[in-house]
Amino acid sequence: MARSPGSTGPTLAVVAREAGVSVPTASKVVNGREDVAPDTRRRVSEVLDRLGYVRKPRLEAPRPPALVDLVVHSLDGAWSGAVLHGVEAAAHDAGLEVVVSAGLPRTRDGRPERGWLDKLCDRGSSGVLFHLAELTPTQYAWLDEHRVPFVLIDPGPVPPPGVPSVGAADWQGGVSATEHLLALGHRRIAVIGGYRRKVCSGARVAGFRSAMAAAGLRVPLAYVRYGDFREAGAYQRMTELLELPEPPTAVFVCSDPMALGAYRALRERGLRVPEDVSVVGFDDLPQARWTTPALTTVRQPLSEMAATALRTLLRLRAGEVPEGMRTELSTRLIVRSSTAPPAHISS
Repeated sequence: MARSPGSTGPTLAVVAREAGVSVPTASKVVNGREDVAPDTRRRVSEVLDRLGYVRKPRLEAPRPPALVDLVVHSLDGAWSGAVLHGVEAAAHDAGLEVVVSAGLPRTRDGRPERGWLDKLCDRGSSGVLFHLAELTPTQYAWLDEHRVPFVLIDPGPVPPPGVPSVGAADWQGGVSATEHLLALGHRRIAVIGGYRRKVCSGARVAGFRSAMAAAGLRVPLAYVRYGDFREAGAYQRMTELLELPEPPTAVFVCSDPMALGAYRALRERGLRVPEDVSVVGFDDLPQARWTTPALTTVRQPLSEMAATALRTLLRLRAGEVPEGMRTELSTRLIVRSSTAPPAHISS
């Protein structure tokens, strides 16, 4: 008589002993394995029925969580924190979990590191979001070959045709920053951009040039400088501007960390912000509010950009084709205490 599932039945070792086989062989029969001789299978099955061995129901393996990968240039700094916040919020709404990697592991010849790519496939990621990551042609080709959907957040160099990206309206931000300084009465306005090859840097400087041209003002070549989006580089560029025979009365610095470098260069020269030189930044990171004087800056919606990128990724995953490969979110000028009319006007 077969025992009920809730009762105590014979162990697999008892079944194996009665059938004259090993425990592994009995286990193969119980689990339906094919690598057992027909006579052995018949003998074990008869013992199973006679002793009333109850096969334990197989438990379905738990479904792995739905995942999305986020690769950021670095985990340091407020940029990455804002992007991670935006991705996590949007992922929560979509029922996804986020796997974060700092930098894209790669081999010496620039190819994606095999281990990272294998893990990406094994865990069944819904796709990848890249923030400030510079992908090589080989990496683009791998993602395309393996049909891994991906979206770039605030890309560095101009991405190849057909690659979706989300960024800020950098050109308009550059226009807004410059128009603000012009409205205060400044005419000798300089700009410190980031890396020349960065999409956002070029757009911000282009917006500056456009606003100056619209005001009928020529920009001296020496008034256009480029740094590396870091404080130290902007400190050097600001120092060079102050050494000009006719230094600027205002400067548009294309990131908040660089604006802090400009502050330091001015302070070391005994110059005050904004009484002697007005400064406008770009980003509206937390330090823009904490520094003294509080920094007038252009706010780019980093968290919203990240959330938009995730939603775009999910649409790609569902087979939808976006209307355009580039999505830009609006920027907004935030006026604080680092800008004022030039001294010759305010006095």
